[in-house]
Amino acid sequence: MTANTRRTLILTGASRGIGHATVKRFGAAGWRVITCSRHPFPEDCPWEGGADDHVVIDLADAAATEHGIETLRERLHGAPLNALVNNAGISPKGPGGKRLGSLDTAVATWETVFSVNFYAPVLLARGLIEELKMGRGSVVNVTSIAGGRVHPFAGAAYATSKAALAALTREMASDFGPFGIRVNAIAPGEIRTAMIGPEYESLANDIPLRRLGTPEEIARTIYYLCTDESSYVSGAEIHVNGGQHV
Repeated sequence: MTANTRRTLILTGASRGIGHATVKRFGAAGWRVITCSRHPFPEDCPWEGGADDHVVIDLADAAATEHGIETLRERLHGAPLNALVNNAGISPKGPGGKRLGSLDTAVATWETVFSVNFYAPVLLARGLIEELKMGRGSVVNVTSIAGGRVHPFAGAAYATSKAALAALTREMASDFGPFGIRVNAIAPGEIRTAMIGPEYESLANDIPLRRLGTPEEIARTIYYLCTDESSYVSGAEIHVNGGQHV
């Protein structure tokens, strides 16, 4: 694959879990992956060119996000953008890891969660629309099973932001579609990552497949939505949860 034909992905939240697996899946297929997060590029990450293709953006700050978009456009050097995956998300906890419900979530916490989980995806997609047009790109928003049900551990701000992101995905699919840009969502269930605690293991008993998922299983579905294999799929939210949502 030459530099002129190499496809490009921009991915938020790449440092661990689903994001890390997604980088490896796309990298193995020869894609250039530009990552962004609020942290500098970690030296122990294995993918080639990672440090050069990492942009520090605080997605909780709208002004910082807008500035970061300009940096991302500079990194693209006028080349098409083939995929944007909005994977970054935060789910604050109370003291001792307590779930924060609608009665005890501070307004500032709601605002921060929605800035990262909801506003950042549309700001990035709008800011990169010309590059997405050139690449007839695909946008994938990572939602959650918590967006459709009360979750025992994920808090109210996280759950409602993911529900809003699912609705936003439909709106974006309608708005971006005439430009040849597909917009879909993927809703993971209980995925075995460093972010979850041992309390999640008991949830496997209520999952039809009787196990937690892996980041690689999510990454494969994201990859599908960013390739021509899904060329007529737009406005969908794909549940990857072992049947937990049924």
